Amino acid sequence: MRRFIYIICVMALVSCEKVIDIDYHDADSRYVVEGSLSATGTEVRVSKTNAMDDNSTGSDVDNAVVVITGDDGTTATIPFIRNGYYRSKFKGIPGTQYQLDVKVDGHHFTSTSTMQRTPRMNEFRLVWKKMLTERYLFGDLRLQDIPNENNWYFMHIYRNGIGYRWAVMKDDKNPNKELQQLFTFFRDGAKDNDVLKDGDELKIVIRAIDQRAYDFLYSMQNMSNTGTNPIENFTGGCLGYFSAHNQIEYYQDFYYKDAVEDDEE
Repeated sequence: MRRFIYIICVMALVSCEKVIDIDYHDADSRYVVEGSLSATGTEVRVSKTNAMDDNSTGSDVDNAVVVITGDDGTTATIPFIRNGYYRSKFKGIPGTQYQLDVKVDGHHFTSTSTMQRTPRMNEFRLVWKKMLTERYLFGDLRLQDIPNENNWYFMHIYRNGIGYRWAVMKDDKNPNKELQQLFTFFRDGAKDNDVLKDGDELKIVIRAIDQRAYDFLYSMQNMSNTGTNPIENFTGGCLGYFSAHNQIEYYQDFYYKDAVEDDEE
């Protein structure tokens, strides 16, 4: 019975996706806005999807007017750089709510996000765990929850610079204490491209995000189950989301010798 309960608990912690690849389910072409505001600057990508009966790739948008406004009175117009990207050194301040306005071809899209404080990682380790009759390698990530406030986190693991696993988590299960996220890497003996190799570089990006960004990303995790788009994060009818966040990065080279056996009985 203890083993059964343990397996159920592990599966509850393992809620991660392999890569962020949004395949929007729409019959008509729609604008997509993906906005990011951090302590290092601002990046917004504006693009347009194709209708479902159009087999060509989506198109970048280079004629949008992109403006960020904070509730502290700050404002900045984000200039177009290239390939649908708009970038600026405009930085976010924790506790400030920012509004992203995008105007293009008579359309006006708006979203808001509140900048969060910097997250803190306690530990990352590689762990072999027995799941029923199979043995799996997990990435075991431990965060120290930001104290005395509600928090939401986005975690993204890259393998040699390419997205490998990601997940979102909120602190409601263990507020103000250590939080755990397990990433399923691969089954022992597997031979597919997901299997890590000695010397692979792992980069772990941890973001403290607000609830609106969390709700969007959480709904995106469920896209394959529901067959629908993520919830709307913008007004005005576009797809995508805006997130003001603080983030940390951690690097570790992968070696099988560093993986430990799970000590749970």
